[in-house]
Amino acid sequence: MSTAHPTSSAADSAASHHDHGNQGLPGLILGAVGVVFGDIGTSPLYTLKEAFSPHFGLVGNHDTILGILSLVFWALVIVVTVKYVTIIMRADNDGEGGIMALMTLAQRTLPQGSRSAYVVGILGIFGASLFFGDGVITPAISVLSAVEGLEVAAPGLERWIVPITVTILIMVFVAQRFGTQKVGKVFGPVTALWFLALAVLGVWNIIDAPEVLKAFNPMWAIDFFIAHGWHSVLILGAVVLAVTGGEALYADMGHFGARPIRYAWYLMVLPCLMLNYLGQGALVLQDPAAVSNPFYEGVPEWGLYPMIVLATMATIIASQAVITGAFSVARQAMQLGYIPRMQVKHTSHDTIGQIYVPGVNWMMMITVLAVVLAFGSSTALASAYGISVSATMLIDTLLLALVARALWPQGRKWVLPLCVLFFIVDVGFVIANGAKFFDGAWFPLALGLIVFTLLRTWRRGRELLAAEIRKDGIGLDSFLPGLMLAPPVRVPGTAVFLTAQTGVVPHALLHNLKHNKVLHERNVFLTVHTLPLPYAPADRRLKVESIGDEFYRVVVRFGFMETPDVPLALMRSCDQGGPYFDPMDTTFFASRETIVASARRGMPIWRDKLFAAMHRNAAPATGFFRIPGNRLVELGSQVEI
Repeated sequence: MSTAHPTSSAADSAASHHDHGNQGLPGLILGAVGVVFGDIGTSPLYTLKEAFSPHFGLVGNHDTILGILSLVFWALVIVVTVKYVTIIMRADNDGEGGIMALMTLAQRTLPQGSRSAYVVGILGIFGASLFFGDGVITPAISVLSAVEGLEVAAPGLERWIVPITVTILIMVFVAQRFGTQKVGKVFGPVTALWFLALAVLGVWNIIDAPEVLKAFNPMWAIDFFIAHGWHSVLILGAVVLAVTGGEALYADMGHFGARPIRYAWYLMVLPCLMLNYLGQGALVLQDPAAVSNPFYEGVPEWGLYPMIVLATMATIIASQAVITGAFSVARQAMQLGYIPRMQVKHTSHDTIGQIYVPGVNWMMMITVLAVVLAFGSSTALASAYGISVSATMLIDTLLLALVARALWPQGRKWVLPLCVLFFIVDVGFVIANGAKFFDGAWFPLALGLIVFTLLRTWRRGRELLAAEIRKDGIGLDSFLPGLMLAPPVRVPGTAVFLTAQTGVVPHALLHNLKHNKVLHERNVFLTVHTLPLPYAPADRRLKVESIGDEFYRVVVRFGFMETPDVPLALMRSCDQGGPYFDPMDTTFFASRETIVASARRGMPIWRDKLFAAMHRNAAPATGFFRIPGNRLVELGSQVEI
């Protein structure tokens, strides 16, 4: 069960599911640097450039530069270091993190079926929807900002920036089907080299203007707010770019454990990021014209092209981490019943977490390329970036407060007051990014709302479908005794009938009796459940119940991080006192419903039609549960919702 309390280590709780221990702490730290920090590590490419962009109207004078640097530093401390690294990463769901895991953990603290549990579910799903909006913009802005170094190195190449960016992104998405196992081995070293380059570049520029070190004093941030009045809140729309990717530390916790991520942040990532931001500030102090691109302007001329290559590699890695995260969230949402089943391919024989979801990959690629072509520059995209990240962070704060209040009796005395501080900061970020609504912030919000509508429609449609099947169904307990009074001919073998309703006769059985007029010698009514846990405990995996005359009721449970393998689970039923399933003598029967939309029922007609279209295009449950096609019989039925 959950280990959510402020004194536990997520790495320990996850150890049973992830082979953390045999990799060694240094290897895990290096791996975390490569995968977890790719997004936040590329932020120096565009954060200060955006802060001094014309629409904020800031002048690069001494006090303004120190104020911005102070805001960036304290945002990294409060949001990333204290909120995510120190506190939220203690709220693990069996070692797994991310907004879906935090949502299920928070729901577990509330009465089942209550309105508050429903609201928490809505918040969590909306946060997950916004994650997809973030996942589309991150690759676009990261790769664009890296390639824009060509403007500084060779201004004549400016017209090639978008075509080069599009080419790189197409290559990244096309390469997904090969998996990240081989390429992943270089992620850590390349990203570590990137962070070291950030630090060296920062020190190189700080030497010329050590005055910027005063930015660690929070009074410079406070003075900035006093000097600029209410307008200063808007600059948080640029400051938030420095903490984008902060939520990735929590989402990727299950892959590496909490300790390696914390060590990587404290010992390498935070110091290197701050040195680079301070170096950019020092450069602008010396040369105000450098605000046009303070990252690349601070690179010595001889190092420009190598830095462009390294930055491009770092942004590809950051994009890879976001895309992989989208695959992981999509699988969790599938397992929890929020999106239709899709084809999931495993790209590694050793690591279960390395998956490829073709449907998600190609949808993301099309959207990312459209974003690059529509916005055309990192400056234009920066206006769109941030709103989805800050809204997700705000939802994380609300869910954290729920978890701390219910599950951390000792820790809540200091966590809940900090949640108030986090809430104020997150609301500031949301307001600042909301002010950029007409400049592009509408796009990730619109994308998030579309995804949210799809998720909620699928969930609600499944509930209505289940209710209709229950209403029109025949009770199993009354049907079987009547059937056995005059039993049909029984044929050798085992029939497994997939059903979502444990007490209702499956449509597939009724169709089989009606058309084939036979009954197998052994019949199993199989229901698959997904638990609100990452991994199903061994003692809850399988439940076998004999209901007489060689009829069995079997329930198989999987966690939301697992890939369901029904035949494998059934082969272990004899350990639970159930029958032995011979794979070559077992036939699976499934009902495939055709949805008919109706204006008289539970959802508006357009959502009924949307659900019908999603249901029609969903991958069949049989393939999702790894049921062999040559052992499967599908029988259709029509259901009106």
